[in-house]
Amino acid sequence: MAVPISSALAAYANTAAQGAKPGMGKPEVAGPSFGDLLEEAAKDSLSSLHRGEAMTAAGVMGRADLADVVNAVSNAEVTLQAVTAVRDKVIGAYQEILRMPM
Repeated sequence: MAVPISSALAAYANTAAQGAKPGMGKPEVAGPSFGDLLEEAAKDSLSSLHRGEAMTAAGVMGRADLADVVNAVSNAEVTLQAVTAVRDKVIGAYQEILRMPM
């Protein structure tokens, strides 16, 4: 059974057109990548820790209100606890991956 060339070309064109529809091929990203989100979170965490240190130094020198110092140090402590929790989860996930059979 011979298939005419025109039918084969039409089928190829139809398949190519379907590949151009949404949901086919490479997905479009509608925001920042996961790496960008992690980088931004790390920068925010570091700035929170630096603010806590700077406020503590200002408090020791007598240039800051005690309530501001306590607030900045508390924020830095919460940030450090969150970073530690995320680190522990990442390490746990990595260990789970290592335990997977190949």
